[in-house]
Amino acid sequence: LQPLKVPRVPEIQDSKGLWGKNPIDAFVLQRLKEHGLQPRAPADRRTLIRRLYYSVIGLPPEPEEVEAFVKDTSPDAYEKLVDRLLGSPHYGEHWARHWLDVVRFGESNGFERDQPRENAWHYRNWVIRALNQDLPYDQFIIEQLAGDLLPGASQDQVIATGFLRNSMINEEGAVVPEQFRMVEMFDRMDCLGKAVLGLSTQCAQCHSHKFDPLTQEEYYGIFASLNNSFEAQSWVYDDAQLARRAEVLQGIQGLLDRVKAERPCWETELAEWEQRLVDGTARWQPIVFDDLNSLSGLNHPTQEADLSILMKGHSSADVYFIGEPSLEGVTGVRLELLTHPDLPFRGPGRSSVGTWGVRELELLIQLPGSSEWQKQKLVNATADFSEPDQKSDEGRNSSGPVAYLIDGADNTWWKADRGVGRRNTAGVTVLQLDSPLTAPVGTRVKIVMRMTDMVGCCRVSLSSDPHPTALSTSYGALLAIQKPVAQRTTAEDQVVFAAWLNSIPEMQDVVQQLEALWQQFPGAKTSVLHVMERGSENQRTTHLLNRGNWDQPEQPVAFRLPAAFHQPLASDDPPRLQLSRWLVDRRSPLAARVAVNRVWQAMFGQGLVETAEDFGTRAPVPEYRAVLDWLAVDFMEHGWSTKHLLRRIVSSRVYQQTSRVTPELLELDPGNRLLTRGPRFRADAEVVRDMVMTMAGIIHHQLGGPGVIPPVPQNVLDYNYVYPCYWTPATGAERYRRTVYGFRKRSMPDPSMSTLDAPNADFACARRIRSNTPLAALTVLNEPIFLESAQALAIRILREGGSTDRQRISWAWLLCQSRQPSEEEIQAVLDLLATQRKRIADGWLNVREVTTGKSDQLPALPQGTTPQDAAAWTIAARALLNLDETLNKN
Repeated sequence: LQPLKVPRVPEIQDSKGLWGKNPIDAFVLQRLKEHGLQPRAPADRRTLIRRLYYSVIGLPPEPEEVEAFVKDTSPDAYEKLVDRLLGSPHYGEHWARHWLDVVRFGESNGFERDQPRENAWHYRNWVIRALNQDLPYDQFIIEQLAGDLLPGASQDQVIATGFLRNSMINEEGAVVPEQFRMVEMFDRMDCLGKAVLGLSTQCAQCHSHKFDPLTQEEYYGIFASLNNSFEAQSWVYDDAQLARRAEVLQGIQGLLDRVKAERPCWETELAEWEQRLVDGTARWQPIVFDDLNSLSGLNHPTQEADLSILMKGHSSADVYFIGEPSLEGVTGVRLELLTHPDLPFRGPGRSSVGTWGVRELELLIQLPGSSEWQKQKLVNATADFSEPDQKSDEGRNSSGPVAYLIDGADNTWWKADRGVGRRNTAGVTVLQLDSPLTAPVGTRVKIVMRMTDMVGCCRVSLSSDPHPTALSTSYGALLAIQKPVAQRTTAEDQVVFAAWLNSIPEMQDVVQQLEALWQQFPGAKTSVLHVMERGSENQRTTHLLNRGNWDQPEQPVAFRLPAAFHQPLASDDPPRLQLSRWLVDRRSPLAARVAVNRVWQAMFGQGLVETAEDFGTRAPVPEYRAVLDWLAVDFMEHGWSTKHLLRRIVSSRVYQQTSRVTPELLELDPGNRLLTRGPRFRADAEVVRDMVMTMAGIIHHQLGGPGVIPPVPQNVLDYNYVYPCYWTPATGAERYRRTVYGFRKRSMPDPSMSTLDAPNADFACARRIRSNTPLAALTVLNEPIFLESAQALAIRILREGGSTDRQRISWAWLLCQSRQPSEEEIQAVLDLLATQRKRIADGWLNVREVTTGKSDQLPALPQGTTPQDAAAWTIAARALLNLDETLNKN
């Protein structure tokens, strides 16, 4: 928590002059000498290239790459290798995994239902691209917290805010949406603390932090900056679609500009038309409801300050709203379908594209003192837009015209999809009563909606106008007209102008041209969850919560930052953008330290600060505080470049030491906290899986794309609360994609990865545990992908390893461990092969099942080899892939 200062690099005496070039080495050598210790010798070049490959790209080197490096005697051979690996696209794939751990990336919603979160992979791919491009870390953080608020925000910057949408979402029935929105918010605060601040911020959710300088008020002050965001969903366009989209929108604006140039008085005409619309619109009184529910009880709509009704949470087919409005000569009821940023693509509906389908709308009244509801007859329905009549399900169902709202049939419904580009706009329908309705004070009114695709946001009003109807003018234009011209967006200006043109007979050719342009608007195939700032009219008030209970708000809290830290510069930016810039301000004592420590942890197996998630007063005192501070300052001074940081670390003699350890050294420094030797630890779960597929030659190096569904045991699927019908494991090359692309279902993490200590995606994980159990060995021996890798490795050894068993063993050892085997190791494998060949000859092993897993199939064999060779080598390959030295980064 202390301010960052550049520590003085010690002057060291090194007779060989090897340990004084990199400041990391100077700090470490000084401390070792204080303890009466000496650094270990450099690792041999075979170990070094293997270690570097695993550190930078998470994949093993090929035998020819190892041999080429060993033979390269140029003084810059190592530096060239480092640069080549940092420039590899596999660098981003490997390092994205460390960030995805801490931001709890998953591709399902969690909780009981745990439905798939379609297209979450866009965020993962953004992280990979950002790392490959070496996006400065400060910008990396700013875009994830507030990319949507940057001037001219790009599609990628909006996708980056998926960082804030990685929380779990509760879709269970009857949940209170606000309760679980707050659960998501607390999770975001926890993730922010672990990922960027390195603090246990969640302690301050319920009370002021017991150990660190963070009060409960300050916690909710930070919370306030995140609390005014909509949970949005938007389409994702590829480059060609983005270009076409821009072309269409420019064409529309150009056509409107041409009309303006040809009609010099257009502003006056438009203003007069707007006024006529306002004057001719019936007067409507929105209903204030006191009971909003679904007939099933599984959805709890909420009425907002503008009296609109927002329906989130569990999707229900029927909802009702009950209120007590004044009923004097009521002639009609109006249903407004409204857009809202919390809905898919802003709604107004909750279908997969934001549309809706309403079967029936009913108006009922309950007189004072009565328990009976009386249904009122609705005789005429008008709307600003309806689709043509469409038949479905072999003609049994019909959708389209608004008249279906009041026809009493269950197999018809009103739809109003204007098509790509204009689909997610407001709509309205007006339903006329057969006679004016007057009822005594205290009469209750119930509105019932029965739906095929749920409405997401609406408002219900009553009118006593003699002729209540919906105007044919676009309702989006009518809503925009109610705003002062200066406050309208460009899109609203276009909608109003187009609606005006549609009212002018001589402008119909222009209207047709506009329609033709809209027909060319490209349709995206995928979408992304992100955040969007709430406007000034929709601001939430953040409260300090009594003991962190969402339903016990106390005093209001405005955006503020902890007093113990640096304070933000004066700014008019939205609080969330201010927060993002404050986090990575160069005055911050934490951001650079936490980032450097996370990289060091990945390289050495443990961070300079062991508790990567907690840099507070309870964190163990680091042995090399000076190394951490020097690297943090150097990191910032070099443009927050992660690749520069990695280059600095791997160029140190500390990193390049041999990992061999003596009993005496192990006793003096058991955890290698003093850095008396190079790193040696079992590779992370994903690296283990990727390495065996690479060694087998089956890994499929396709960058990006959707998550790939891995194979899991059937009983794991059977025990899911909601059976994942979509769970069809990938086949062909897709099956062997890098593990970072594996589909991550929160309630059903890949069992093989969990056994090897991969975290699930429920909560932020800044530091993995590392266990060593028999179950891990059994997983690497028997899990389908590992078994298939062993089968493929056997064929590769027979094809590329030479013509004799000795040649093949040497080649396989070089492939798996980047070195030549000892005579003892060669003999052990020869004995294993002989034993297995005898078992095959004696009929104990089925050649087909061993080599392919199928009793009626043999693999494609290299020329001159037999099925028996393939079977024996498959068993040898399984053993070789399970050796500690194969699975360890050393």
